[in-house]
Amino acid sequence: MGRTDQASLLVHVDMATAFAALTSPDALLSWLPPRGMHGRFERFDMREGGSYRLVLTYDDASDAPGKTSTDEDVSDVRISQIVPGERVVQHIDFESDDPSFHGTMRMEWSLRGVDEGTVVEIVARDVSHGVRARDHAEGLTSSLANLAAYLEP
Repeated sequence: MGRTDQASLLVHVDMATAFAALTSPDALLSWLPPRGMHGRFERFDMREGGSYRLVLTYDDASDAPGKTSTDEDVSDVRISQIVPGERVVQHIDFESDDPSFHGTMRMEWSLRGVDEGTVVEIVARDVSHGVRARDHAEGLTSSLANLAAYLEP
């Protein structure tokens, strides 16, 4: 189907602190939207079997038209697995009229403790063909940088 993209970053906090940032709605809205975007939840139920609906809005959509509308990317996210303190696995569907964005992307956020803190790794599988590899790499990297800034003010 689609390709696999991944990114990782060391954050200088313990795994419990990093995990809390992956599962708290306020924390997620602080760091998950990539640079140039802001987000809001239309619903949020972070538990295994739960789901959330995330609306990301571009600050300036002139260079990056949205998947759902000119200035928005809307996604429905199902939580398929939570391993407390270690991993969150999500299945993501973008709301879009463009078939190149259709399909379900599986995104796994994993944490690994190291002497210096926690390595946060994102693996996105079955990435839709409409999501350009360069844009996705920039978005993943930006979200991880935002996470580090959130956790290490």
